[in-house]
Amino acid sequence: MQVRKEIQVAGIVQGVGFRPYVYRLATDRKLGGNIRNTAAGVSIEIQGPQELVEDFVSRLPKDAPALAQITQVSVRETACRLDRGFEIRSSHTGQHVSALIAPDVATCEDCVRELFDLRDRRYHYPFINCTNCGPRFTILRDVPYDRPRTSMSGFPMCEQCRAEYEDPEDRRFHAQPNACWKCGPQLEFWNPQGHALAASDPVEAAVEHLRLGEVLAVKGLGGFHLAADAVNAAAVERLRERKRRVAKPFAVMVRNLEAAARFCDIDAEARRLLTSRQRPIVLLPKIEGAAIAESVAPNQRDLGIFLPYTPIHHLLMAAGKFAALVMTSGNLSEEPIAIGNREAVDRLGGIADCFLVHDREILLRCDDSVVRHSAGRLRQIRRSRGYVPAPVRLHKELPQILAVGGEMKNTICLTRGNLAFLSQHIGDLENVESLDFFHDAISHLSRILEIEPEIIAHDLHPDYLSTKWALGQKGVRVVGVQHHHAHIASCLAENGVEGRVIGLVLDGTGYGKDGNIWGGEALYADGGGFERGAHFAYVPMPGAAAAIHEPWRMAVSYLAQAFGEDFLGLDIPFVQRLERGRAELILRMMDQRVNSPLTSSCGRLFDAVAALIGIRQEVSYEAQAAMELEMSGRSSCETAGYPFAIRRENRCWLIDSSALFGAIVEDLRQKVGTETISRRFHNGLVDTLVRLSRLLREESSINQICLSGGTFNNSLVFEQLICKLESDEFEVFTHSEVSAGDGGLSLGQALVAAHSSPS
Repeated sequence: MQVRKEIQVAGIVQGVGFRPYVYRLATDRKLGGNIRNTAAGVSIEIQGPQELVEDFVSRLPKDAPALAQITQVSVRETACRLDRGFEIRSSHTGQHVSALIAPDVATCEDCVRELFDLRDRRYHYPFINCTNCGPRFTILRDVPYDRPRTSMSGFPMCEQCRAEYEDPEDRRFHAQPNACWKCGPQLEFWNPQGHALAASDPVEAAVEHLRLGEVLAVKGLGGFHLAADAVNAAAVERLRERKRRVAKPFAVMVRNLEAAARFCDIDAEARRLLTSRQRPIVLLPKIEGAAIAESVAPNQRDLGIFLPYTPIHHLLMAAGKFAALVMTSGNLSEEPIAIGNREAVDRLGGIADCFLVHDREILLRCDDSVVRHSAGRLRQIRRSRGYVPAPVRLHKELPQILAVGGEMKNTICLTRGNLAFLSQHIGDLENVESLDFFHDAISHLSRILEIEPEIIAHDLHPDYLSTKWALGQKGVRVVGVQHHHAHIASCLAENGVEGRVIGLVLDGTGYGKDGNIWGGEALYADGGGFERGAHFAYVPMPGAAAAIHEPWRMAVSYLAQAFGEDFLGLDIPFVQRLERGRAELILRMMDQRVNSPLTSSCGRLFDAVAALIGIRQEVSYEAQAAMELEMSGRSSCETAGYPFAIRRENRCWLIDSSALFGAIVEDLRQKVGTETISRRFHNGLVDTLVRLSRLLREESSINQICLSGGTFNNSLVFEQLICKLESDEFEVFTHSEVSAGDGGLSLGQALVAAHSSPS
């Protein structure tokens, strides 16, 4: 008996080889019908003998291409009609968009083989791609995902490319960015003024300049990189000076896994992450004595390392035979990454000695993603290229919401049904360029997803640029969400947890409901609200923002809390180095509450300890002192921990660090090593958090616990704490799909806003 079925498939099914796959699935069974892209995904009509059609339907999701992510398949009977075989039809537009957009994908092994095959017509072609790899998100103007709606629209395919594109048996069947030397984008080599230089091979020209120790700006997938020879210390220092990046670690690109193993400890999980189709930067332990400039990652035991993910990267690494190249974002520190050729010349002309550019437009900025493997799972440090805009699947449907994140490491989030779409990493909203990027991300993502938010969620801090933008929007309900509640809600949303949990939130800063600066919090929380169950005891931040940049100020604050003004008589190196006049000024500021807001921040506690034991008195980037303190602690096998007091005050538990600083001062007097002191601090903090969790469980009967906040990027704290909580039979929830830091904040804001009631 002949039957005909109409099948609607939703998910990431455009630009991932899904239509060619369905074509082959149907023709192998000699079935009739058609398939086309729609605004919702793909629509299939299939007709033939009932048993073959049923087999087709059952196989459809099981054997789908690796890059496809099917979220829904709906099937209904329809009337039979006459078909001339099975065909791929033109995309259908005009409907409400609900199709999911594929992230950019690293060059596949088949394309890499062709890239270096002298006999192949795409030998050394810098834009080789196929259905299984290449750009998607960063070249997309609109959906459905077809060539006319991408930045490849200006490159008509030659006869050979068109034949591949139309051949169902070809790997490039309906590969939208398909191109070759004859018809596709081309490279040029430019000087710092943006003038094209004569070069028979622009890649070779770029390599020669890199070998001379110069800085190269190279146009990649989601923006420009600034590249330098990672083994050449002078070249790395030159890049640091010009980029104004004093000490923040650089990421390093290496040619393959064998090269990576010369610099870092590579285990099976590291190999999997490095070679995944997302090709993120992976944080891995550096090998002692690795032949790489110390200035690449000063005072760090980890190195951010990644493999080539575009044909241009493969060609650069192969032609130069470099051991490693610094590949850092093409920007001045804290600005968005450059994407346009002329924009790059204007913004990077004072940094780069030369430019490797091309004529395919990048439509969306998208920085490299940064991940690590910790406590048995992938952990997102910066979720961007390769992962965005794949959605986070929620356990329930939300209204259409726009959440605008915080000030640092900003992302935005849009929700539709049970899907949450986080933007690529936008960065710190501290300048006009970043704010423009913020606006662009909102505009583009809401347009291509056709989401018109009913609610806009924002942080409570009145001075955040994202908050000011949200409060300026008309005709939409605006909801403020407390920073640390959003952190826990983000963890709840990612893990599909319902009900009240204990939330441990440790970070640098967040506007508290009492007007103070929070950051070391234990909350009883669910999506709808929270109560503060515990926090670190308040201390003044002398100089406010200045205390973030100068950790010695926090050391003075904590010492004054523990010892009073008598701390100036302590016989320890930190006090001996203090300029007495500055110290007395700081004490007066705190005593009179002049520019000295109160904080419970765990980040500021780390700063104080790092400064006190001589690791870092001033910082040039966020969390530098805490990161270096962690690196020091990882050098020690010490098992003892310093004491913290936990006491009850005003229906809330307080963690008092006075005993901690007393113990550190005593160890400094005894000339105990920095590594041992650092490890004892980390151990003591973990033990205290476990004790606190037990107290909270006893008074609430809640056994589920969520960990969130940027401090949990510290593997010493994170891994120990999970282990001890689980051994104490807590059910522990953590982040994997989104960042534990402020990059995941917008997801939590959306969940909280969904629970809010109209005023």
